[in-house]
Amino acid sequence: MRGLVSILFGLLLLASATPVHAQQAEVPFPAALRGDAFRLESATLGRGFDIYVRLPPDYDAEGPAYPVVYLLDGDSLFPILAANHLFLTYDEGLPEAVLVGIAYGGFDPSVNRRGLDFQSPDEGLPAEHAGAEAFHTFLTDELLPMIEGRFNVDPDRRVLFGQSRGGNLVLYSAVAHPDVFQGRIASNPSLTPGMASITGSAARAGRNDLKVAVTSGERDRADLRTEAAFWAETWSGRDADQRPWQVRLIPIAGGTHAANAPDAYRAGMLWLFERTDP
Repeated sequence: MRGLVSILFGLLLLASATPVHAQQAEVPFPAALRGDAFRLESATLGRGFDIYVRLPPDYDAEGPAYPVVYLLDGDSLFPILAANHLFLTYDEGLPEAVLVGIAYGGFDPSVNRRGLDFQSPDEGLPAEHAGAEAFHTFLTDELLPMIEGRFNVDPDRRVLFGQSRGGNLVLYSAVAHPDVFQGRIASNPSLTPGMASITGSAARAGRNDLKVAVTSGERDRADLRTEAAFWAETWSGRDADQRPWQVRLIPIAGGTHAANAPDAYRAGMLWLFERTDP
């Protein structure tokens, strides 16, 4: 009798466990992050990226087109910033947007090539170590057309966000290809090496509504704060015909290098969309 009870108890446990596992496998992304996810193999770079797309909760494929925000370092920043955008629409009046995370699929250097992809050219730096132009070509020729073909987004209201070395890529994009993004946010950018290629002359722009926000945490490393201020002051001091965008250096009170990325995103987006004046 005792053996029969043990068998029945075991079968009960097995039966109760099976639906739980099946149910867990079907759980979708949290509502604030729902949209799409796919792998994009880049012909330009010869390797692939995990692409995550967050759609507004009431996304309308046939209505007015949404602004679209491209997030570098999507492995870490997409879950944080894409979800937080929902609260910025609630509390700050930001327009809803489609957010796109560009992810490597891991942090191991064998997979994560941000040190190459976000590196702009500099004197004495071997050309094969500066991948910013090739990565930007991947954006313009492969990723942006795919996103704009699949989703209801406005090509005239693109934003690019990058943190640390990603901030270097953001500023390289602003100088070398100003028209591609209407707005850019460089959060605590790390600009050395590479400063020479982003403080020389800028390519000419065909539009006059471009803006670049550089955010700098008050508790970030002193050298990075100096670099951010130098870049912003260098360009702010030039005549408008030499500078294809408005520039704003935005301090983040109490901000560290990485942990305050949501504060940097908030401050930069509010300025880009003229909701406040940081």
